[in-house]
Amino acid sequence: MFEKEFASRGGEVKVTQASRDGGVDAIAFDPDPISGGKIVIQAKRYTRTVGVSAVRDLYGTVMNEGASRGILVTTADYGPDAYQFIADKPLTLFNGANLLYLMEKHGYSARIDVKEARESMAAVGRMSDDA
Repeated sequence: MFEKEFASRGGEVKVTQASRDGGVDAIAFDPDPISGGKIVIQAKRYTRTVGVSAVRDLYGTVMNEGASRGILVTTADYGPDAYQFIADKPLTLFNGANLLYLMEKHGYSARIDVKEARESMAAVGRMSDDA
């Protein structure tokens, strides 16, 4: 999906290998001379509100990678402390609603049911406790 989004602007996205990604799920290259550059993308499948620690981790990764900015994508939403933290930083917080919008824009049909995901994860946890 991000590949399509950046390709529409002349950019490209490279998905990283999971075992050696250093917290980076993808790196986008946006050719725009003003707002472009190297963009670090992290995706988090959360069923609860994302706190500021995940956002701080992304900021550290952006600095470590020498990226111009970072995008944190989640299926849930962010707490007020996360939004406050990014106020003066080159970070974008992409919540579940933003994710669904972008997916729809690029022809993907999806839904996010956080309650259902929580219940599913709890059931898996109970099954592993029984084993």
